[in-house]
Amino acid sequence: MENYIEVTLHTNHPGDTEMMIALLADAGAIGFEEGTAVLKATFGENGFDEHIIQEIISIKNIKYSISIQKSKNWNAIWEAGFQPVLIGDFCCIRAPFHPVPRDVRHDILITPKMSFGTGHHATTWLVVEAMSRLEFGNAGVFDFGTGTGVLAILAEKCGAEAVTAMDNDEWSIRNATENFITNYCSKVLLINGETIPENILFDVILANINRHTILLAMGSFKQHLRTGGVVLLSGLLTGDQEMVVESAGASGLVAVAVTRREGWICLQLGHA
Repeated sequence: MENYIEVTLHTNHPGDTEMMIALLADAGAIGFEEGTAVLKATFGENGFDEHIIQEIISIKNIKYSISIQKSKNWNAIWEAGFQPVLIGDFCCIRAPFHPVPRDVRHDILITPKMSFGTGHHATTWLVVEAMSRLEFGNAGVFDFGTGTGVLAILAEKCGAEAVTAMDNDEWSIRNATENFITNYCSKVLLINGETIPENILFDVILANINRHTILLAMGSFKQHLRTGGVVLLSGLLTGDQEMVVESAGASGLVAVAVTRREGWICLQLGHA
């Protein structure tokens, strides 16, 4: 049985962990464990290239160590550490093995596997909290970078008429498909792609991804947003706000609200 390579990073800033997860996932990491100022990334032994890891880590000058680990039961590790996420009485995000919550409007079952978006990260929490203040009745919703599908699931549970969820990561597509089935979603269309479908307007656009992708897609968000519609953006650090708001303004969108949590922000945009 193949052993695994575990890279332990000692992170210096809240934003470092999210950035490293994204970059290391692209470099072939198959699992992550987060701790206080520590991130562990696991790679298959075959094909592991330490030089690539060194290049990525050098971006933030992060100290790291490498060790060889025996094969792990990822489901067991995840189950041992995953606790339900509560966003007030609006939403509970939990695993199937957790008890059914009381007095919560929307109960969502998620098994994230190697995708992201359980609600534990501040960015997902912020978008869910922002969604609690929106009206979804009969709305058309677009979830850009759906990951586990949690935001698309919530949109349907909130009354959306149709939800289009998109991702370009194969693990996310598989995971979101399973989670849509688990949550009995019937109004979600899942697309494997990178660009918003042509000739479709949405009432709500959700994008919990990263600054680079958001900036590239800003014009498309404006193009596909119905008059009076709302865009919720996260995956953004506090320091990203000025640049993203400026980009939105150049595209004909304006920031109408911002919320913050643990160094991250969620921006609500509308037509200028």
